[in-house]
Amino acid sequence: MKIKTPIYGLMAEFTNPDDLVEAAKRAYERGYRRMDAYTPMPVEGLAEAIGFWRNRMALLVLIGGLAGAATAFVMMWYSAVINYPLNIGGRPLLSWPAFIPITFELTVLFAAFSAVLGMLGLNGLPMPYHPVFNVPSFEMASRNHFFLCIQADDPLFDREETGRFLASLKPKEVCEVDH
Repeated sequence: MKIKTPIYGLMAEFTNPDDLVEAAKRAYERGYRRMDAYTPMPVEGLAEAIGFWRNRMALLVLIGGLAGAATAFVMMWYSAVINYPLNIGGRPLLSWPAFIPITFELTVLFAAFSAVLGMLGLNGLPMPYHPVFNVPSFEMASRNHFFLCIQADDPLFDREETGRFLASLKPKEVCEVDH
């Protein structure tokens, strides 16, 4: 009895972006949820076809901006009211209009940093190696071929059944992606 080694998934190669979008729609309708598509250019409708609906970047940037605003305001409040209070000309110690420019600047700074770090984190970067690089024809993904990979950790994944399903989509080739 031959023992099958675990794999990352199965990958189908297409030469046309429309075929890839149609294949992704059919795979999503079939119930596959752990899949990804690789293309040399943006393909309209592909993100929706593979079930990518939500993006958490806006929330991360909002949280970063609010943290920056809070940090700036608390820093200036502490220095002006608690640490070194100066009553000049009878103005109140908590003179918040003077705090607005620096609060705005730190809001933008923290939001920008959270956007960059959030983008890296959500994309799983830096990633010098990915299992799809094991497929010999994957080098064409940056030129003119389109790939759909159904991952082995998908609940519906069965090596033979998923392979037959991908073959029914009429790809150029279906490959196993080793770890």
